[in-house]
Amino acid sequence: MIIKNRSAFATMLGCCIGLTLTSANVFAQDFVLEEILVTATKRQQTLQETPMAVSVTSADTIEKAQILDIIDLQTVVPSLRVTQLQTSGNTNFLIRGFGNGANNPGIEPSVGVFIDGVYRSRSAAAIGDLPNLQRIEVLRGPQSTLFGKNASAGVISVVTALPGEDFGGSAKVTFGNYGQTIVKGEISGPVTDSLGFGLSASSNKSDGYFDNLSNGSEFNGRDRFGVRGQLYSTPSDRLSLRLILDYDELDEACCGVGNIINGATAGAVAGVGGSLVPENTFSRSGFVNFNPSNKVKNSGTSLQVDYDLENSLITSITSIRNVTRIEDADVDFTSADIIGTNFSDTDIDTFTQELRWSSVGGEKMDWMIGAFFFDEGVTYDTSLRYGSDARLYADLLAGQGVPGSLATLEAALGGLPPVLFAEGAGVVENAGQENTALSIFGQMDFYLNERTTLTLGVNFTQDEKDAFVRQPTNTDVFSSLDFIQIGFAQLFSALTGGQPPIPANFALFPTQFGQAQGLSTVDCSALTGPLCNPLLPFRALQPLLPFVDYPNAVENGNSDDDDVTWTARVAFEVNDDLNVYVSAGTGFKATSWNLSRDSRIFPADLAAIQAAGLSVNNLGTGTRFARPEESTVFEIGLKARFEKGALNVAIFDQRIEGFQSNIFTGLGFNLANAGEQSTTGFEFDGTYYPNENLQLTLAGTWMDPVYDSFVSAAGVLGPEDLSGTAPAGIHDLSVVASATYTKELANGWQGFARGNYLFEDKVRTNENVPAFAGFREVSVINASIGMSHDNGWDVIVWGRNLTDDDYLLSSAPVPFQAGSFLGYANAPRTYGVTVKKDF
Repeated sequence: MIIKNRSAFATMLGCCIGLTLTSANVFAQDFVLEEILVTATKRQQTLQETPMAVSVTSADTIEKAQILDIIDLQTVVPSLRVTQLQTSGNTNFLIRGFGNGANNPGIEPSVGVFIDGVYRSRSAAAIGDLPNLQRIEVLRGPQSTLFGKNASAGVISVVTALPGEDFGGSAKVTFGNYGQTIVKGEISGPVTDSLGFGLSASSNKSDGYFDNLSNGSEFNGRDRFGVRGQLYSTPSDRLSLRLILDYDELDEACCGVGNIINGATAGAVAGVGGSLVPENTFSRSGFVNFNPSNKVKNSGTSLQVDYDLENSLITSITSIRNVTRIEDADVDFTSADIIGTNFSDTDIDTFTQELRWSSVGGEKMDWMIGAFFFDEGVTYDTSLRYGSDARLYADLLAGQGVPGSLATLEAALGGLPPVLFAEGAGVVENAGQENTALSIFGQMDFYLNERTTLTLGVNFTQDEKDAFVRQPTNTDVFSSLDFIQIGFAQLFSALTGGQPPIPANFALFPTQFGQAQGLSTVDCSALTGPLCNPLLPFRALQPLLPFVDYPNAVENGNSDDDDVTWTARVAFEVNDDLNVYVSAGTGFKATSWNLSRDSRIFPADLAAIQAAGLSVNNLGTGTRFARPEESTVFEIGLKARFEKGALNVAIFDQRIEGFQSNIFTGLGFNLANAGEQSTTGFEFDGTYYPNENLQLTLAGTWMDPVYDSFVSAAGVLGPEDLSGTAPAGIHDLSVVASATYTKELANGWQGFARGNYLFEDKVRTNENVPAFAGFREVSVINASIGMSHDNGWDVIVWGRNLTDDDYLLSSAPVPFQAGSFLGYANAPRTYGVTVKKDF
């Protein structure tokens, strides 16, 4: 059974049944609330008719709330969390606490993002400013049956508007604090009776709110540009074609970090003349040698063809997309030149083809069958090199504040020149993968009677990847030194009168020779005790361990996965205004390969690597890939509408076996499978109209997330057992409330005032940040007030985070500064005015 907290689940189930029974008698038949159309099941239905957990944000809400991109969407959808991490292109989507996919191009998100039916395989391809929107649907829980690969946690579906039947358009400009200027324009209309066009463009710039105290510059701003064109043709009553071309780019300095804990390395940082802002996470200022660079270009073409066969519909969606990212940053986050550069260049080419055939308006049943093909190539080149202060910094750490240890070590190793931590030394990696996948799916809706529908769906997905990582350059001599063997050899020679440390001589001293020398009662046979080997502390200063390229004779770099996922659901229409459903389903996400510099051979492969003659000196172990993750959900829900509003409720019990965890370890990422992550939760989404002018909404999610099993999570000091603990970054309680008041004014004017509140309770922001630091708790108020005229003019004055609430987006260990931790702060209070003219 998936249910781990039966009493909590039973309590919520009872509440839901009680609400259903009491509500059935009070819902009125003259309900006039505007119906919202959705395509969550790849059929057009109203939101209240769709028997699954879906949150819909309309174009009107997006406009009034000034939601500029998908990152802002979380302020109106409590089950969704969107976190921008250390670069503009690293954005993580989570639904119900499940999700990953940032920081490593080998990992695709667990939350699938689709824009006009086209899958965006990486978050960097989905963070641009939103075009001419119709709505955004957030589908909660596994959606692999209809959406194929990488929807094991949910789906975000963005739907844009078709070209208008009449010629028209709009122009919009926004001015805000921090020098924000946003300009958007669109135009659409008919070319012929059967052909329409649409064009849009946008520019979004701001100065940023994070101060670089080293040079007086600012970052965490915006510099984005995008254009989009579409043609919509209806050559006949049965055939329609929609061609979309889009291009967007950003060139931003992102992202500033605050110091949470200033560890023991602070003295060495100061010793080389470095400065930082100690333990003031929300100062939104810091010292770096150069501003971070983020350049992302995203482009694509898609063609959707719909053909009506009277009683059925054939749909084809074809897309070709490209995403490129070039990024660099001073990742020691001080004014000292310790790490000189951390450069990366990513290029992703994606081709997708979806074909489906579905019935229309069946009396006894409706059906849908289809296939989805995915082909993608990824290249990822990175380099990290030491700066001019790296040698002195490492020397101070090695000598506990007194320089000279590195020179002494170089002399002891045979008179090496000063090569340890030399300026410009470092590593270069070339990585990539080829990925092909095919999903075949089908779903049937059986109408058991006028009020009961049984839905059964199944999907077969086959996913193959060929990955590689090569390290053609590693000039970090220090990290290649095996201090276990070096220290043992020195001690052995000293205790045996200069004999070489070869196996034939090991009998010259006993296993307990540490005690024999009066050192301690210690067993030195493992060669690792500090009293047996005084050189062991040097190992903490080896961040760039030597690497074994793959594929190789032992590791083929190939994964070939397949899985069958399914959906089963019963929906019952209690009356015209109340629907209830019970559902179960599964999701699947294929193997993900670690393309970061922390991609290491598995411990189980070490002996084979050595036997094949592939081992290098001081070789470390870790993980190359994470095996597939499989999700399961049980859910019950109701969808109700009454005289002045609507209420949707869902109770779920969800788990992911083999959750693909990607934890930052300092200069790379540890990709590993958690045994199981699960949560039981309760969601509600209500809308109420006290009168025709006032709309009130209240939505919330309560969960109890837990790692049921995660034995070997990457910790700061080594592997940790996180079993039984709550996953970082997942809130038990999230609530969104809003009030919107509209009023007809004189002389053709209409006005509105809107406020919304987001609350998320306290939670840790990273698995390997100490429990006493790095917390996140959100309490944000946004508001807007506007007026519009019948002649097309709109003016909106808006503010976000009006109370200037401070909270962390995420946190991590500071690279090459053991014991220090950093955090990414949220944006401070922002405000502005938007003027729009429709024509």
